Amino acid sequence: MNKKPTFSLALMYGFLIILLIVSLVPFYLMIINGTHNSFDIVTKLNLLPGYSLKDNYLTMQSHVNIWRGFVNSLCITIPYTLLSGYFGAMTAFGFAKYNFYGKKFLFGIVMASMMIPTQVTLIGFYHLNLRLGLLNSYWPFIIPGLANATTVFFLRAIVVQSISDNMLEAARIEGCSEGYIFNHIVLPCIMPGVFTMSIFNFVASWNNYIGPLIIMTRNEMYTMPVMIAMIKGLYLSNYGAMYLAIAISVIPIILVFCFFSKYIINGLTVGVDK
Repeated sequence: MNKKPTFSLALMYGFLIILLIVSLVPFYLMIINGTHNSFDIVTKLNLLPGYSLKDNYLTMQSHVNIWRGFVNSLCITIPYTLLSGYFGAMTAFGFAKYNFYGKKFLFGIVMASMMIPTQVTLIGFYHLNLRLGLLNSYWPFIIPGLANATTVFFLRAIVVQSISDNMLEAARIEGCSEGYIFNHIVLPCIMPGVFTMSIFNFVASWNNYIGPLIIMTRNEMYTMPVMIAMIKGLYLSNYGAMYLAIAISVIPIILVFCFFSKYIINGLTVGVDK
């Protein structure tokens, strides 16, 4: 009687294990290649650690100050993630639960802005920051966190599904202000969704390459993606140093996913009937 369910369960776990291995192999090879020299990397498949880790690190540091880029990326990514999560939730709450003139039109603008490729806005983005005197600063990549269209769109649906009008009316009858309602009632209820979008925003901001490349003109202001690209020489590429720099770059992303992956599942299943 129980053979069929047991076989199905074993088959499912076997498939998941295969997916896990396939997902981990690129990260494993990246770390292993960071310990080999360029000749070994381009001539054979390396499955065991090599002896060039120190040389690769010294080569990497001779091209760029990778730890400075690490700090620069953190100084941009952390404030951007916090701002996009909080103000995205606040804007989503406004669109979901308040009626005001031009509501549909404004939300249509939010929706339309999601369809515009980032590359199309680069020239205008550069000239705007030039006029504001924000070149060679972190602000051009932090301020947009106040208005993240994707976060607003995603969290609005969660607010509609998770927050009832009766709950809000009961809080108003008790004398709660609108700010108190949002911070102490709405925000905790939609926190799984906020965490989900914050993780995605963290990864997108951390991996942003083209933005810092055109806004920053001083090497000490470059972020991790730009500095990794600078390791590549004009006539010779040290692949071991590049792999090592990439391995250092993905550490924060891996840590974020390891500690907050459960919030992704909770955020994507908010409002689903069980």
